[in-house]
Amino acid sequence: MDAEKIDLGGVAVFLNAATAGSLSAAARRMGIAPMAATRRLAALEEGLGVRLMQRTTRSVSLTAEGQAFLPFASTMLEAAEAGRAVISPSKDGAAGLLRLTACGSIGRAVIMPLITTLLDKNPGLRVDMLLTDTLVDIVSTGVDVAIRIGELRDSNLVATSLGVNRRILCASPQYLSRHGSPRRLDDLAGHDCIAPTGTLHWQFNVGGEERAVRISGRVTVSSIDGVFDACVAGAGLAVLSTWHADADIASGKLVQVELEDASPRSLEIWAVYPTKRQLLPKVRVFVDAMRERLAECASEAA
Repeated sequence: MDAEKIDLGGVAVFLNAATAGSLSAAARRMGIAPMAATRRLAALEEGLGVRLMQRTTRSVSLTAEGQAFLPFASTMLEAAEAGRAVISPSKDGAAGLLRLTACGSIGRAVIMPLITTLLDKNPGLRVDMLLTDTLVDIVSTGVDVAIRIGELRDSNLVATSLGVNRRILCASPQYLSRHGSPRRLDDLAGHDCIAPTGTLHWQFNVGGEERAVRISGRVTVSSIDGVFDACVAGAGLAVLSTWHADADIASGKLVQVELEDASPRSLEIWAVYPTKRQLLPKVRVFVDAMRERLAECASEAA
């Protein structure tokens, strides 16, 4: 391997093609012509003396050498970007492509509204957002930051708290007119409770202590957005984040149900990173904006 022949442009093509699945998709992400992407990857492989990818007309797949090189490619680009930011900070704010992921509900309700302001303040910034309720492997997919709610499963990742996710019990006026409103925690046993698929319990705070309450209902949904829609449609009670439900409570589509002896447990909102290295400016400005927006949501709900 000739280190002098490793072009960072080729490394960027390789990394983007690995995460996007094709050279054409990598070219679109980078804003270059597909032919230029192909040439840069070929030059990188020539400099390394190995084949990193198997190509077809529509997709690419990593060779064994490509799999081994992938984490080093990510490290090289991160180091180069961090170095540029230190020695030549941009007067126009953060720059580069920010890849982030979050569940659909917080993505639409919280993240999307702040993205436009973030882009206005940072003209060189671009955002690629993956909204999914499926847990994403942020290391292998090249994601810069993931927004996650609740307990974190992977202790190998780096995380910082962004704030508290306050949750409330809700139902539609139509459901409450038919079935009445529960007054105490034990009353939930007589109600249809809408929850994500596989959820058997809701967590409540009772007298300063946490209590898991078994729930049942005729509707379960694979996404939080689906739970919300079913609740608005009158299918039962649901525990929803305040930022998810507040607008519909204000419009009368939903009603907050307050129990005399308990309240839904709040959850922590986290920013999760794939590395312990210093945050790049593009990640830092987003995380700061998220923390500020969540604080505003908390004050609005108070």
